[in-house]
Amino acid sequence: MAIKRLLIANRGEIALRIHRAAREMGIETVAVHSTADAEAMHVRLADHAVCIGPPAAKDSYLNVAAIIAAAEITHADAIHPGYGFLSENAQFAEIVEAHGLIWVGPKPEHIRTMGDKVQAKRTAGALGLPLVPGSDGAIEDFAVARDLAETIGYPVIIKAASGGGGRGMKVVNSAEELESQMGQARSEAKAAFGDATVYMEKYLGNPRHIEFQIFGDGKGEAVHLGERDCSLQRRHQKVLEEAPSPVITPEERDRMGGIVAKAMADMAYRGAGTIEFLWENGEFYFIEMNTRLQVEHPVTEAITGVDLVREQIRVAEGNPLSFRQEEIEFKGHAIECRINAEDPWNFTPSPGQVTAYHAAGGMNVRVDSGLYAGYRIPPYYDSMIGKLIVSGRTRKGAIMRLKRALDEMVIDGVKTSIPLHQALLDDPEFQSGDYTIKWLEEWLAKRAG
Repeated sequence: MAIKRLLIANRGEIALRIHRAAREMGIETVAVHSTADAEAMHVRLADHAVCIGPPAAKDSYLNVAAIIAAAEITHADAIHPGYGFLSENAQFAEIVEAHGLIWVGPKPEHIRTMGDKVQAKRTAGALGLPLVPGSDGAIEDFAVARDLAETIGYPVIIKAASGGGGRGMKVVNSAEELESQMGQARSEAKAAFGDATVYMEKYLGNPRHIEFQIFGDGKGEAVHLGERDCSLQRRHQKVLEEAPSPVITPEERDRMGGIVAKAMADMAYRGAGTIEFLWENGEFYFIEMNTRLQVEHPVTEAITGVDLVREQIRVAEGNPLSFRQEEIEFKGHAIECRINAEDPWNFTPSPGQVTAYHAAGGMNVRVDSGLYAGYRIPPYYDSMIGKLIVSGRTRKGAIMRLKRALDEMVIDGVKTSIPLHQALLDDPEFQSGDYTIKWLEEWLAKRAG
């Protein structure tokens, strides 16, 4: 069924990104917004706009009844959730479909399976994905946890089954610490997610974070679009991403990409998804799957030429994939900087009015942002206000282009993370590609003295 009017159940740069793809396909858009986002760029550009509540996300962007009502009064025939908010809420996906609307996303049962970390790990193993040594499922009994930790060897990590963003996650270095750390992980998980369930894995000492972009038609066909390196993280939050990874060989890409594509085909997965791995000493270990579009999807688009949002919409309409695996070519290198409205060194949020704005430009430079001069960044949401993406024929060329583009960016009136990215790009270790998921926090600690 062809989509004629698409409601975008999100805000900020991703809402604008989806709007642009839809309009290029001849599809009208409906923006939903809180009172705090009435002047947002995606609201200004959409064909229709509906206010769905006050600033707090729970009263607006997480308000399922208000979003469905907005779809009905605007006669939308589909909903795209973007990322964050309700994008990985299986119940929301079911409600959308129950109202006769097209859900631009994976099947609800796949969202539910992969949203539970324990079930996701079990499913990944059954699909042939390599796993980190650890528990087969949830661990409730301390004696079982102690025996397992002895078997796989310290250090181990306790993780919340419903977790994310580092909450409910504790590294245990010895048997003496296990009971207290396990208790703390459970308490944090219960407070953050309403679910105290935890599981255990071998703690990898100094890995990289490598993720594969996959895409399925929901009918048994699936492809991979290569990997992204997302190892530059602070408190488990990604800061800068690049594709391809500086450490993955073409042979490794083909081998691992083939494994993840087959797994998704066997699952009959529909739409965009990302399978995340830790990589150490040439080995991949599955950690989780995100059943949605990723913040960092533009670097994949830059090296493959594939519009992932357009493809999401096409597949949701019931169309086959517009490309086969052998037609996907990887060209050059791309890097994305997440630009946040925050102090670049102590990371304190910096909402407020943008007094001047100039986006970087030039060959192979892309800015995904809803900023404009005079726009007031609200204090109620995530601090990311844009993404700067560049590509080049080589990694070195991409770095030089990114440095130039960052120098061109003007965002006055608020503090941003641009100075952090400029300092990162000047570091010889980053330039060499020799970094892991621990590197950025150690680098920041050294700078702080």
